[in-house]
Amino acid sequence: SVGEGVTDLQPGDHVLPIFTGECGHCPHCHSEESNMCELLRINTERGGMILDGESRFSINGKLIHHFLGTSTFSEYTVVHSGQVVKINPKAPLDKVCIVSCGLTTGLGATLNVAKPKKGQSVAVFGLGAVGLGAAEGARIAGASRIIGVDLNSKRFEEAKKFGVTEFVNPKEHNKPVQQVIAEMTNGGVDRSVECTGSV
Repeated sequence: SVGEGVTDLQPGDHVLPIFTGECGHCPHCHSEESNMCELLRINTERGGMILDGESRFSINGKLIHHFLGTSTFSEYTVVHSGQVVKINPKAPLDKVCIVSCGLTTGLGATLNVAKPKKGQSVAVFGLGAVGLGAAEGARIAGASRIIGVDLNSKRFEEAKKFGVTEFVNPKEHNKPVQQVIAEMTNGGVDRSVECTGSV
């Protein structure tokens, strides 16, 4: 269902939630390089809806706060319309539900921000869902070398399916991983994408 004033969605649309929402009107939403929407950016302290700050959830009469504006751990949720994206209704929901955050984040960061050119080299740090999406983005862009970096060597086989051509486990070297990559690539990669989530 849709609330009053929502015009870009209709009941029955297939959508995926996105916790880094986009109002579609602010300078960040109109930027090719930023996804920090002034209205819907990630705010871990916001426990309610944008317009009134109130929660739409309760259980047995007890208030429950919204989490990251999406509350995707619940079976049903209420979100701002800028925190969902409409998808092709033919896409199987049992499959696409797992790509909403991870794969699209990595893919979008690579294709829309890093923008590797055909034939360039790319290093992807972290080969979880976000990293695999980043590798796929590099593959789609035509990167010639995609170096996956992860502390778990078992991830390399799966990563090959997403375009990773080489793998580095920092634990297997006695020098900083950036030095290993610089030596592998005669000075460094053309683009790198950080997907470990480690500050």
